[in-house]
Amino acid sequence: MNYFATFFTHSGAIKFSRFLTKSGIANESSPVPRKLSSNCGIGVSFSYTDDINKIYIKDIEKIYFIDCNGYSLYKDFDD
Repeated sequence: MNYFATFFTHSGAIKFSRFLTKSGIANESSPVPRKLSSNCGIGVSFSYTDDINKIYIKDIEKIYFIDCNGYSLYKDFDD
């Protein structure tokens, strides 16, 4: 599945991207689309087929599914 994660801080986004890269998970950092709110404005898109909780870090604000209809909220960690 394809996901897009938003973060509370820029450093959190960079940390997550590096973690994914070291774990062999392809990812790309990019500006957060305007329709998705974010505290820092930088997000990370990635593909992952296992349990998403295995790669969760505390800096993640929200994770969205990416599909042909756009973005759908998967999990909000801000609650």
